[in-house]
Amino acid sequence: MIKTQNRVTITEEDFTIEELISVARYNLPLELSESIKQKIKQGRALVDGFVAENRVIYGITTGVGENSKIRISVSESRELQKKLIMSHACGMGDPLEKEVVRAIMVMMIKNFSHGYSGVRLETVERLVEMVNKEVIPFVPREGSLGYLNHQAHISLVLLGIGEAYYQGILVDGETALKKALIRPIELHEKEGLSLINGTVDMTAIGALAVYDAIHVLKAADIVSMISFEALKGTYYAFDPKISQVKRHPGQRKTTDNIHKLIENSEIAERFKDYRLQDALSIRSIPQVHGACKDNVDYVRTVVEREMNSATDNPLVFNDQDGARAISSSNCHGEAVALALDFLAISLSELANISERRIFRLVSPEYSGLPPFLIEQSGLNSGFMIPQYIAAALVSNNKVFSHPSSVDSISTSGGQEDHVSMGTSAALKALKVIANTEKVIGIEWMCSCQGIEFLKPLQPGAGTKAACDLFRKYVPRLEEDRILYKDMRKAEELIHSAEIVKHVEDKIGPLQV
Repeated sequence: MIKTQNRVTITEEDFTIEELISVARYNLPLELSESIKQKIKQGRALVDGFVAENRVIYGITTGVGENSKIRISVSESRELQKKLIMSHACGMGDPLEKEVVRAIMVMMIKNFSHGYSGVRLETVERLVEMVNKEVIPFVPREGSLGYLNHQAHISLVLLGIGEAYYQGILVDGETALKKALIRPIELHEKEGLSLINGTVDMTAIGALAVYDAIHVLKAADIVSMISFEALKGTYYAFDPKISQVKRHPGQRKTTDNIHKLIENSEIAERFKDYRLQDALSIRSIPQVHGACKDNVDYVRTVVEREMNSATDNPLVFNDQDGARAISSSNCHGEAVALALDFLAISLSELANISERRIFRLVSPEYSGLPPFLIEQSGLNSGFMIPQYIAAALVSNNKVFSHPSSVDSISTSGGQEDHVSMGTSAALKALKVIANTEKVIGIEWMCSCQGIEFLKPLQPGAGTKAACDLFRKYVPRLEEDRILYKDMRKAEELIHSAEIVKHVEDKIGPLQV
C-alpha cells in the first residue's frame, strides 16, 4: 500500500490500519496500481476457464451452503450471483456509521486485489468509484455471524438496487449511482459469492477499533497523571527500575510516558513523601495500562495480518499443480474474533481503573480535597453524579466483555455448523471503546478540577498541557451547573485524539 498526501494506492505492499483509516475516515481517494489490476485480471481468466470447462466448483456451478449439493448450469450461474446478493441482504437494526461502511468497502477491494477471488476488474473498480465518490450504502448493523450480511447490502448498490447515501442524503441505489455518474454492474460467475464472502466486515471494524484504542491508551496515560498529581501521589512507584525487572514492554512504555508527562511537576515534587504507598489505581498505572498496551499491540498484529490475507471461498490458483479452485475456509474469522474479544476486555480494564481514580478524586477521605471537588458541597453536588455515570459505563463494559467468539450457532442446514461471531466481537469492541472514551473524559474533567485546589503549585509539562486544553473549552466548576455538555466535550477531545495531539506537541511522542 502506498500513501501520498493526495491518495492511497493499493499495491502488493502490506496495507496498514493507518492507511485504511485515511480512506475510511479522512476520505483520501483510493486507486489500484497497474500490477494489482493485472493480478485481478489473471484471477478472473481462471474463473472464465473453469466456466468454459463446466467444472463443478462451489458457488459457480453449485448452490452455496447446504445448497452446494445442488448443481447449477452455466447458463444459470449469473442469475445465481444476483440472487445471492438479494437473498443475503437481510440485516436489521440501525445503519452502520458511514466510516464503518467505507472501511468495509475498502477491505472488500483489498481482499479482491490479491487475485485469488476471480472477480472481474470492472467490478473492483466500480467499488473503488463508490468509495471515491462517497456513495455510501445503507447497511443495517445487526445480522452478521462474521460475513455475508453487511457485504450483501453494500453489493446491492453495485447492482443499482438497495439504498445508499449520496452527499449525505439517503436515496435508492439506482439514484445514488446515477447522481454519482457510476454505472451499475451485472454480475458474472462467482462474483456474487465473492462479494459477500470473507472476513472483511469484522476486519474493517476491528481496524477502526484498534486505531481508536491506540489513542485512548495515550489519553489514559495523560489523564491518569493529572489524577496522580491531584491525589498527591508518590512518584517512587514509577521508578524505571521497577519496569526493568518485570519484562512486559507495555509497562516500560507506560513508565516512560509517565516521566515525560510529569516532568518538572512542582506538585509531584512537593508530595513525593506525602504517603508511603498509594492505592493500586494510582501506583499500578504502569502495570495495568501497560498490559492493555501489550494486548492492543497483539490485536493490531492479528488485524493487519487479516487485512493482507485472501479470505474468500473458494480461492483460485494457477501454479505447478495447474489451474484450480479450492474450497476451504479462509472466510472463517476465528483469529480476528478472538483478538477483538481480547480488545474489548483490555479496554474495559482501562475504563475500570479510570473509574476507581474518579471515585478517589470525588471522595474526600481518599483525596484530601473538598467533597465532590466543589466548595460548599452541601449546597452543591459538584462531581458526585459524573462518577455514577462512569460506574454505569464501566458496568456496561463488563457485559460487552463477554466473548462473542465462544459462541456458535449452526446455520445453513448444518453446513456452516461453527461460525466465529467475529462481527459481533468487532461491534462490541467499538461499544467498549466508546464507553471508555467517556469514562476517561469524566476522569479528565474531575482531575482538572482537583488540581485547581493545589495552586499555586504547577503540574508537569504534559499534564499542564492537557489541563490547559480542557480549560480552553470548559471552565472550572465554581457552583453546580449542567455538566453533560462538559462531559461530551471531554469525550469529543479524546475521540478526535485532540488531547493526544496537543500534549505530544508540547512534550514529544508518547509510546503505545
